[in-house]
Amino acid sequence: MRPSFTLGIEEEYQTVDPETRDLRSHIATEMLAKGKLRLEERVKAEMHQSVIEVGTRICSNIQAAQEDLFDLRRNMIALAEEHDLLLIAGATHPFADWRVQEIYPDPRYAQVVEDLQLVARANLIFGLHVHVGIEDREAAIRIMNSLRYFLPHILALSTNSPFWLGMETGYKSYRAKVFENFPRTNLPDSFASYSEFESYVNLLIKTKSIDNAKKIWWDVRPHPFFDTVEVRICDIPLRAHESIAIAALIQATACKLWHLHSKNIDYRQYSRALLMENKFRAVRYGLDGKMIDFGKQAEVPVRELILEYLAFVDDVLDELGSRTEINYIHTMLREGSGADRQLKVFRETNSLKSVVDYMAAETRAGL
Repeated sequence: MRPSFTLGIEEEYQTVDPETRDLRSHIATEMLAKGKLRLEERVKAEMHQSVIEVGTRICSNIQAAQEDLFDLRRNMIALAEEHDLLLIAGATHPFADWRVQEIYPDPRYAQVVEDLQLVARANLIFGLHVHVGIEDREAAIRIMNSLRYFLPHILALSTNSPFWLGMETGYKSYRAKVFENFPRTNLPDSFASYSEFESYVNLLIKTKSIDNAKKIWWDVRPHPFFDTVEVRICDIPLRAHESIAIAALIQATACKLWHLHSKNIDYRQYSRALLMENKFRAVRYGLDGKMIDFGKQAEVPVRELILEYLAFVDDVLDELGSRTEINYIHTMLREGSGADRQLKVFRETNSLKSVVDYMAAETRAGL
């Protein structure tokens, strides 16, 4: 049975003080309450009080997802302004200090902090999560196994966190380095079947390692409660158009892999240890680096690999109706990722506040 390949997109935003440009809690405002009135369950709090998350409805195609996501961003920007805040899409804040950020008062977050202590408090990061509807759980595991190969390429496109605690980190996705301090993160191993994955989850629950599979925070996972494969590796990009292009690429990859699997052709599986080499290169260098082409056993510039990747998924784009949205990736390759553009502003101004202003402008660009 062909999966639905429906889409759901989640974005995590920063709430920022327009004067200091530092992160500021939204909890003393009515921003969340008003957001829930206007947007219902599409907006929710996150663990830190200066993080707010939105999620689209289940969307039948990329155009519906774009309409929903753009509507969410417009509404959240307006809500932030109503409460004397800026809304910013960046995977880390350029200079905010996690040590002075308050945790949202919720028993679930209190338990995470109790379990993970300083690692949880320091996790002041902002991501993009993309769900693709794959109803058959065995197909979901097979697609997840193969999709792992492409995750470093997808991360390189999304990189948008070059600064931490006021320092230039030398990484294009410092968010990834912060998050890997959590347990059960990074790329997963491959699984022979859905039952093997279930056995793994059940053992962790039985041994009180986790209370449910939502505490498995891998870069890609079969969602425990929805019939989706969820890709969680991405930094939140600056522009909504970038989020849509990346979501379209993830959907196309899942569709292409399903077609291969349905013909008993499997995309070659590489070990997690090898795939993690490419992930590190994406985290460190983003689009400007090289990754390993394991077939050729050679380094290849990331931009070249992404052009090959686009050619690989090209034959499913018309079936999905996503050719226009995917084409925006060429703009991203030309203009650089959010990390590249943040660094360019910093080099020109030597001001992290100017970087924050640029991020605020880019967050609303194209809406």
